[in-house]
Amino acid sequence: MYIYNITTKVDWSIHEEWRAWMEETHMPAVLGTGCFDKHQFVRVLDIDETEGPTYAIQYYTSTMARYNHYINAHAPVLREATHVKWGERVISFRSLMEIVD
Repeated sequence: MYIYNITTKVDWSIHEEWRAWMEETHMPAVLGTGCFDKHQFVRVLDIDETEGPTYAIQYYTSTMARYNHYINAHAPVLREATHVKWGERVISFRSLMEIVD
């Protein structure tokens, strides 16, 4: 099993609106690709929140083929839509992890 993790720092000025958009629009769109089995949405604690809170969204997939299909076929469009809507008010980095036990 693999976890595609996106960690995002969100500006306080859009925090509530962004969170609603993630839950109502973006995460359902990612899951709607059929590339992931489940997800979790968490807030990162014990970090500086002066500029805004940090969240992590973790999408679980059973194969690298499904992950690669998402990255190649779906991620560019979804990332662009996110950038157009929020610009520099959200900053994200991504990582891929493998569950080993």
